[in-house]
Amino acid sequence: MPSAFTHEFNTPAFKGKVSFSTGLFINGQFLDGSDKTTIDVINPTNGKVITSVSEGTPKDVDLAVDAAHAAFDTTWGLHAPGAQRSILMSKLVAIMEKNADELAALEALDNGKTFNWARNVDVAGSIDCIRYYAGWADKVTGQVQETTEDKLTYTRHEPIGVVGQIIPWNFPLLMMAWKLGPALACGNTIVLKPSEFTPLTAIRMCHLINEAGFPPGVVNVISGYGNSVGNAISSHMRVEKVAFTGSTLVGRKIMEAAAKSNLKNVTLELGGKSPNIIFDDADIEQAVNWAAFGIFWNHGQTCCAGSRIYVQEGIYDEFLKRFTEKTRSLKVGDPFAPDTFQGPQVSEIQFNRIMSYIESGKAAGAKVEIGGERHGSEGYFIKPTIFTNVDPSMKIVQEEIFGPVGVVIKFKDEEDVIKQANDTVYGLAAAVFTQNLNRAINTAHKLKAGTAWINCVNSLHSNVPFGGFKQSGIGRELGEYALANYTAVKSVHVNLGHRM
Repeated sequence: MPSAFTHEFNTPAFKGKVSFSTGLFINGQFLDGSDKTTIDVINPTNGKVITSVSEGTPKDVDLAVDAAHAAFDTTWGLHAPGAQRSILMSKLVAIMEKNADELAALEALDNGKTFNWARNVDVAGSIDCIRYYAGWADKVTGQVQETTEDKLTYTRHEPIGVVGQIIPWNFPLLMMAWKLGPALACGNTIVLKPSEFTPLTAIRMCHLINEAGFPPGVVNVISGYGNSVGNAISSHMRVEKVAFTGSTLVGRKIMEAAAKSNLKNVTLELGGKSPNIIFDDADIEQAVNWAAFGIFWNHGQTCCAGSRIYVQEGIYDEFLKRFTEKTRSLKVGDPFAPDTFQGPQVSEIQFNRIMSYIESGKAAGAKVEIGGERHGSEGYFIKPTIFTNVDPSMKIVQEEIFGPVGVVIKFKDEEDVIKQANDTVYGLAAAVFTQNLNRAINTAHKLKAGTAWINCVNSLHSNVPFGGFKQSGIGRELGEYALANYTAVKSVHVNLGHRM
């Protein structure tokens, strides 16, 4: 019998008690892992254990896949019309709305992000995403193709079957919604692995999924480590598709495992080193505010973070002065305090990784304008950091840091900055700040990135596709485009009169 997590929140942002099972979610039930082992969930504000959750194994993945297949063959897939799937997804939305504050509190507790951001972005965005795809569930259609008068030819967009999904720790609930939404709308059944660092909202969502009335086995959630559960999902011969959000390094392993097993369909949303280009004619106050949001929001743990900030030489000095002042004003501290902008990094591993990049920048001769050290003496807090005097070959310019560390680089003209911005193996996102509309659009079109923001950054919508060029991924999340990730197209030829 798996243990339960019980916690009394008594914070300025949220007061309330939560209590729920922390077992693996297989076939609608909460179970211990096959080996009866657990994983400690750590509070990143102090490094102490919050609770323990059941640890899954490849054997548990097998059980979950069996349950998912049984559901697909009996109560879901082509056995559940789109309208029925839409109703259940809409019920889940209503239940999520009812529990929104609790979900935000859990997100802040094990991830370290602020309650306010979790409530207003992560939870709100997750609800919006599931609602959006609930609207698609009865609108996934094929086409009729004209061939000859004695033949009817049409396509069906059928669910793939059992799909595997592996989500990261930076936006645990939101990434779960991005994965569940289109998969459920199209009629697939799911085996999902949350990050071992941040499993609480995924497990809590399983209770809400049961409450909404989804048939057992439609959604299965296995907490565990990447080298065991993640690998088992990626290489499973009866999982027909795998979707992964995370680092490019792990994405390569997912793709390799998929290729070496059953050549399953793969979608990957991977890393980034996004350029943020600020021209001389930009509204400098807005550019400063958006640049700070672009790199420091979510503690810099954002795949599309604007970590390379290119500023045209005419405003470089003034921008740097204001950007440094803005950075100094950002409060780092308790995620549940109403005025906190940045909480701790998610884990000690991530804290040490970011600090190693900061030390690398210092050793390479870059100048620390502000930050560059830990904040406080407890937990995994890092001061927002700005480097200048950088060289394109430095690790802090080329590699994804995934923390509150940005580099500010001076540029001369449009040709110069486009060349610098595109000098990366990544291509997830980019931003342009200028009041010249022609320049904005021309620059956006020349940037090799899946998303280009103009006079804003980190602005996403459920109905707009998101994904990367180059080593930032394969396929698209969100919007109608994501439905293609979860359907198989079948061509049907009906002979109406041709005789042999």
